[in-house]
Amino acid sequence: MSDELASLLARVHRGITTFEVNSQKVPCILFDAEKYDSILQRVAGRPVSINTDLNILQDGMGHVFVEILLTFSVGDIVETVLVDARQSLEFFELLASTTMMALSSSASPAAQGNVFVIQMPRPDKIVNALEIIRRGLVC
Repeated sequence: MSDELASLLARVHRGITTFEVNSQKVPCILFDAEKYDSILQRVAGRPVSINTDLNILQDGMGHVFVEILLTFSVGDIVETVLVDARQSLEFFELLASTTMMALSSSASPAAQGNVFVIQMPRPDKIVNALEIIRRGLVC
């Protein structure tokens, strides 16, 4: 295993899961309770939009990682989450089909009031990203 691959694997975010919203599975990123509470405190009561970028990293040998960059319009918040697409392909499939992503706390992800749902504005970009991820995984 190359040093770069080992470095990426070490940075992979472990809190990738799904969450049910209105009887529909939605991809969800879990943050530790302290970080999640900090995010909520900085945006609470304010209109907020979240720019979501997916940067796809692949090596041509079937390893695909996706760096999810979340830039909040208020609160001076930028979060980067690295996802191993091989381990979390369902996350990206659900993202493409629902065009929603949830953020929650790893301390209490099942609590309905503790979930922040993001509506993705460009479904076509997510579908294109999923195609790139799938192609990269079969190398």
